[in-house]
Amino acid sequence: MNLKPIVLFLLLSLQAGAQSPYRIKVTLKPLTRGYLYLAHHYGNKQYLIDSAKLNEKSEAVFAGKEKLPGGVYLVAFPQKNNWIECIVDKQQQFEIIADTSDLFSTIRFSGSEDNILFAEYQQKSYRLGADLGAMQKNLASASPAEAEKIKAAMQEKSNQLQQYREQFLTRYPDHLLSAIFRVLREPVVPPADKHPGGRYDSMYAYQYYKNHYWDGVSFADDRLVRTPVFQPKFDRYFTQVLPQHPDSLKAAADQVLQASAKAPEMFKFVLANLTDKYVNPAFMGQDAVFVHLFEKYYLTGQADSWMSEKYRKFIFDRGYSLMGNVIGLQGSDFPFLDTAGKKSSLYQVNSTYTVICFWDPTCSHCKEEVPKLDSLYQAVWKTKGVKVVGMKTEGTMDQWLKFIHEHNLKDWIHVYQTQEMKDADYAAGRPGYRQLYDVYQTPMLYLLDRDKRIIAKKLNYQQLHELLQAKWQGTASN
Repeated sequence: MNLKPIVLFLLLSLQAGAQSPYRIKVTLKPLTRGYLYLAHHYGNKQYLIDSAKLNEKSEAVFAGKEKLPGGVYLVAFPQKNNWIECIVDKQQQFEIIADTSDLFSTIRFSGSEDNILFAEYQQKSYRLGADLGAMQKNLASASPAEAEKIKAAMQEKSNQLQQYREQFLTRYPDHLLSAIFRVLREPVVPPADKHPGGRYDSMYAYQYYKNHYWDGVSFADDRLVRTPVFQPKFDRYFTQVLPQHPDSLKAAADQVLQASAKAPEMFKFVLANLTDKYVNPAFMGQDAVFVHLFEKYYLTGQADSWMSEKYRKFIFDRGYSLMGNVIGLQGSDFPFLDTAGKKSSLYQVNSTYTVICFWDPTCSHCKEEVPKLDSLYQAVWKTKGVKVVGMKTEGTMDQWLKFIHEHNLKDWIHVYQTQEMKDADYAAGRPGYRQLYDVYQTPMLYLLDRDKRIIAKKLNYQQLHELLQAKWQGTASN
């Protein structure tokens, strides 16, 4: 039997097993104690993934059994007060040498062409940044003529950096740094004489900027989520570039999610970020975007592979609570009893506008806000045909009736539900008013039209008054 091929195979197997999928050796003088930490960017955060102890030669080695996903990584110092950035992509076996006394001048990479190019760019960018900073200081005290020269020189410096990036893109189109440069690009709107009619058109300029915002950026590139540049551009797109109407936001969300469908990390990043942005949005009505995401992506199982049980419960609880009270939908009907024990329901309230006030007589905020709401109702709303349904959420009957009497909350439709009514809904599998109207705090106000469609929700009494006044003024002008 010829044992030679078998021995050779075993030797090769042992050598392959001895080499870690990633191995990053760091020599960081003059540090000889403590640990260095390996981290990576993820959106606007940084996550530690490894640590390595420094020896007396200022050396530390990061090594692992699994290949690192591509991105911009950081080697953090023992006190985590400074760091070195590097690129981890196809080349995962390399060395970093630097001196803490002058990182930018002393940093060297070996075994990684990616990082040699990255370091060259960082140093060029640093030098140009220092030059621009010095020029900016001189600008404040310069004469008008000198200021113009300084501004021209500053523009020339900026152009040099842009030219460097464009040349890099041409030479190394697949480099992670090229992907980063594409993210950093800003759309250049054509000059006014190229606009329709040969004159500047602000709408054309806006549409051009919006439509070309993502030119060159690949949502199929998972590496981008582990860079510090992608999230700022992503956030600006959804908060500043797009119209803040839910329909526009939903359409844009679908576009970027579709574009990232074959890139698991990017898809997760985009969906999670959009979810966080719109589950508790900055503007009323934008929770419709979250409901859209919930119905289209979460209910269909497209996030099941990465959701924790805690996150899943949060998303599904919020999704089911918000599905029935999106602005523009008809608010759900629910039964109640009035102060005399007479049974009725929301849909039996006949008025041009109905305000639902979910409140609790034991809630300190309600004690302050409800009387102010009543003042507006008595002074203005009632004469305009508005009806207020005051729904008791907590507290005893005695506390509730006492508060109504002491604050003279007359002409409200004061209502409550018995425990038996709540139990009947639960037994029949019907959602209660808390879920139907997402009542998680008090007071909570809703404004419904004649057909009980939701016009506004979760406003304070002043915002609600301003909205009603706008409605009345609009009706008067028509």
